[in-house]
Amino acid sequence: MADTVANFPPDILTGDALRGRILVIDDEPDIRDSLEALLSSENYRVELAANATEGLKRLEGSAYDLVLLDLMMPDKSGMQVLEEVRQRDRETPIFMITAYGSVEVAVDALKRGANDYFPKPWDNEKLLIEIDHMIAKRRLERENTELKRALKQRYSFPNIVGKSERMLKILDLVGQVAASRATILITGETGTGKELIANAIHAHSARAEHPFVPVHSGSVPPDLLESALFGHVRGAFTGALAARKGYFEVADQGTIFFDEIGTISLETQTKLLRVIQEREFMPLGSAETVRVNVRIVAATNADLKKFVEEGKFREDLYYRLNVINLALPPLRDRKEDIPALVEHFFTKYCRENEKFLDEHNRSRLSFEPDAMQILMDHAWPGNVRELENVVERAVVLASQTNVPVDVLPEPLLEARGLRIRRDESGSLPADASLFEIVADYERRKIMEQLEASDWSQTSAAEALRIPLSTLNQKIKRLNIEIRKRSAT
Repeated sequence: MADTVANFPPDILTGDALRGRILVIDDEPDIRDSLEALLSSENYRVELAANATEGLKRLEGSAYDLVLLDLMMPDKSGMQVLEEVRQRDRETPIFMITAYGSVEVAVDALKRGANDYFPKPWDNEKLLIEIDHMIAKRRLERENTELKRALKQRYSFPNIVGKSERMLKILDLVGQVAASRATILITGETGTGKELIANAIHAHSARAEHPFVPVHSGSVPPDLLESALFGHVRGAFTGALAARKGYFEVADQGTIFFDEIGTISLETQTKLLRVIQEREFMPLGSAETVRVNVRIVAATNADLKKFVEEGKFREDLYYRLNVINLALPPLRDRKEDIPALVEHFFTKYCRENEKFLDEHNRSRLSFEPDAMQILMDHAWPGNVRELENVVERAVVLASQTNVPVDVLPEPLLEARGLRIRRDESGSLPADASLFEIVADYERRKIMEQLEASDWSQTSAAEALRIPLSTLNQKIKRLNIEIRKRSAT
């Protein structure tokens, strides 16, 4: 009977709702059979592992609501299994079961991350009660965490789009660090949204009512950056006709954001370090110090640690800035966020262009499946910023609510291999893709219709029964040269 139960989920056998999925790891067949019969009768789905190695393999490949783990096994002890699991998974409840019952062993198991401890022979009723309570508790905790994340994503960070696990963890960190006074270093490739994250940190801090001052370090000439940061008095240098406040003074009580912090000179780094340490600075040409209360958030797409090793960045400044590090993932590592980002940018640019909006002021545009697949497969070296540019282009060029492949930029099509290649004779190569074959046929048909219409694009579009804007897009993508119309 035990084998029959193992082959069919309990909810199918009884018609009742499945209460949870439990993994039993024990080298004794009688113990496994006993626990399987007991738990299956209570509508738990039970999976069995005859040793530690098999149990760890199952835990790597599947998720469980609870694990019953034997303490003594021939290949590896239950304590070792417990430690290995807890290194990567702090959430799954683990109950230890053993014939060696002692207070010392139980305390040791709990210290190493076990949730409970049951000596053999156990009390079935007590075991079932504790399993039920633990699974219910963990489910409630997960639901609360997911609810908080959903609320945070929906209401707290309206300009940050992402439901992937990596982005949700970043948003969790943003919520935790925003209330602190700690200096934060945001790292990530160009276009990953570092300034958006910095803005979110400021907006959810106690400084939200005060200025958020971005400093795009890489775009300010080195000889002007110091003056821009600390200000100057009248006559401090040629052309200083009046005193001017620097970014630090403007940002007093608020947040100053250094974008691409790795580009500033070593001399300016020294003065920046003093501001972080002393909360004061001297404007250029002044002998008086100015005290400020400013939170510093910095960002870089460079490896600052490597810069330190190369002598390009002060080590003491690096550690002052890197109190808390937020590492933003590149878009290629969170592609599940692409559909939501596309929808977000469609609505943004449809509103800007006042086109393709529904009654709720949301975009009615969507990419055709082939076009969307190209977006999902693209490597996105420019990250979210590159995707935003692609979507903005699609909104401008769209002539219908279903956006076709034609409107995608040529680099995306080339990266996908979607271009028309020709051999020396001008014909398609033998290994031409379906896209190339279709595009070549499309090009010839458009050319024929343009010639028949005396190169009137309006007449050709009418004859082909497509919008003129669509024809123009195809002419550009297929590299069709428009000839002058013949004299009438």
